[in-house]
Amino acid sequence: MTTGFGLSKIGQIAINVRDLPRAVKFYRDVLGMRYLFEAPPQMAFFDCGGIRLMLGVAEKSEFDHPASILYYDVSDIGAAAAELKRRGVTFEAEPHLVADLGTRELWLAFFRDTESNVLSLMSEVAKAAH
Repeated sequence: MTTGFGLSKIGQIAINVRDLPRAVKFYRDVLGMRYLFEAPPQMAFFDCGGIRLMLGVAEKSEFDHPASILYYDVSDIGAAAAELKRRGVTFEAEPHLVADLGTRELWLAFFRDTESNVLSLMSEVAKAAH
């Protein structure tokens, strides 16, 4: 197809929640995301590096399902995980190496929000010179 059209930018990501006030507190106060606004009937919005993140109670049963995994890119995964642990986040496992990318390594650390959605920290780390 050569129409020149192609999707390339994410404008908003939605995460289903059951308890909006609890989820807002977690994303704002624990994860430290910049809170933007709330909108009826039960939605709250955050800025995530220029992408809007919407937390919302599903309006219909067919939309009530777990979220996809969001990977938050951090420069120092060990320090980020330590800070989130200090704020009460429980990780599924310690930050760990998942892929050798040649000159860099990909590290991940999975955790859950207050609504049981899986989230992850990710960091691409330059390999140490030998």
